[in-house]
Amino acid sequence: MKLLRVEADQPYNVHIGHEVFSLFKEDYRGLLDAADRIVVVADAQVARLHMEYLLRYLQEYDVSILTVPSGEQAKSVETFMDCHTFLLKEGCSRKSLLLAFGGGAVGDVAGFVASTFMRGIPYIQIPTTILAHDSAVGGKTAINHALGKNMIGTFYQPKAVLYDIQLLRTLPAHEIRSGMAEVIKHAFISNEDWLLELLEITDFSSLSDEEIAAHLEKGIAVKAAIVEEDEFEGGVRKYLNFGHTLAHALEGHFGYGKLTHGEAVALGMAYALRLSNHPQLDPFLVWCRKNGYPLQKLNEVAFEEILPFMKKDKKSSKGSLSFVLLEKTGAPFLEAIDENRAEKVYLELCAMIGGV
Repeated sequence: MKLLRVEADQPYNVHIGHEVFSLFKEDYRGLLDAADRIVVVADAQVARLHMEYLLRYLQEYDVSILTVPSGEQAKSVETFMDCHTFLLKEGCSRKSLLLAFGGGAVGDVAGFVASTFMRGIPYIQIPTTILAHDSAVGGKTAINHALGKNMIGTFYQPKAVLYDIQLLRTLPAHEIRSGMAEVIKHAFISNEDWLLELLEITDFSSLSDEEIAAHLEKGIAVKAAIVEEDEFEGGVRKYLNFGHTLAHALEGHFGYGKLTHGEAVALGMAYALRLSNHPQLDPFLVWCRKNGYPLQKLNEVAFEEILPFMKKDKKSSKGSLSFVLLEKTGAPFLEAIDENRAEKVYLELCAMIGGV
């Protein structure tokens, strides 16, 4: 079992490996014993597959379970209010404990609920996807608005992150693909050798549990180091949004959940690499094609259709388009891009993809 420490304003541990839920009876017994109510907010699909396994480790406690829609559909105002209603009906108080059981979307909405219910109750992140190695760490919580992704939310750190990698075995191919995009994002902004190692992967299904755990550990370590330096995204934490300006715009255009977050991020990184004249753009496009990322989606969207979404990006201001760029691996920076240049490079990338 791997252990990483996140030195945020409220420090906590991230545990990665097999049988990590045994820590409920060890490291986190005091937290569970102190709770007057324990509520699991779970992705409906995850609940069907893995709830029995989780509850095996919580047999000593009276646990209430609320299932929410899978994927981005969970991150709605309606689901947010349904969670609050459930907590109130269950008689929860400021001494209650919430467990977020699922992928990044459930972690985001459950974390936001925990941060706002009676002005804040403790919660534990229990991620069940590769993608969630990014969202479960760092304390960002949010729901979506029709006019923009993650526009309503808070910074609120969990008490712990328990990452049982055996749950990843049931992930469908598109979810593995989605998660590996965030893994390679962390490599792009941190480490050339790791990036080159990832670019050699042409079949995600060939990865062993140990290999996946090693990549997750590296990704979480990158994020933890940045969060420790800039917990509330005033500076370097924005570098974690590499690829996300275009990604969020594509998600908004196609409709949340129609394109997985990681697939959108892969397309967004390709665009950012083109903007940056990064030497690994061509190998990255080859990697995307071999692993089934839908690069052709860019040719289905005119630049003017996604421009309004990019203008609403949280990094942008005064109407400018702000991107995390990367002229060389491990050295990200933020730059405002003129709309004309942004469109020109978008069309160049579409031409590259269309020529395949």
